[in-house]
Amino acid sequence: MTKVTRKVPLVLAVAFFMTGEVSAKSDFEYGPVFNSFGKHAPVEGISFTENQAFKVAFDVAKSAKPGEVNRKFESLARFINMHVANGVKQENLSLALVVHGSATEEMLKSELFKQRKGQPNGNEALLTALMKQGVEVIVCGQSAAAHGVEKNALIDGIKMDLSAMTAHARLAQQGYSVNPF
Repeated sequence: MTKVTRKVPLVLAVAFFMTGEVSAKSDFEYGPVFNSFGKHAPVEGISFTENQAFKVAFDVAKSAKPGEVNRKFESLARFINMHVANGVKQENLSLALVVHGSATEEMLKSELFKQRKGQPNGNEALLTALMKQGVEVIVCGQSAAAHGVEKNALIDGIKMDLSAMTAHARLAQQGYSVNPF
């Protein structure tokens, strides 16, 4: 890659910043669905058809620091907030969260999480709020077994499937895409 080619992305980024096409960090706000999770920024020129619908599965394997909110979980609140704020009907959003790996323990009720990690589960309020808005939260049964997480220890409303692979396969059969982030 030449020096000129490497400079092109920087020049484009500066041009977007100077034209106001990309919002400044201070433009990020909560709402309209979640008032404590899912900050997003406006982006000019984006529109959706009246009946735009999304079916998206989010995959999370890595945990946050004990007591902190997992930013990957918060991505679902951000997805909901930013799309509803831009005209997508909330009832047209079908989201699922598939959790495995070290993030499995973040599915524990707060008191059980605190016994293991010494901190309350910083994700319980977010996960509960997501489920109240129709998000399906699924934990990998294989990861649960590996981490010693019993089904009755899960936050109320969280489902368990045979594996994360199984959950994603089932969701794909229902028309869900997988969020690549």
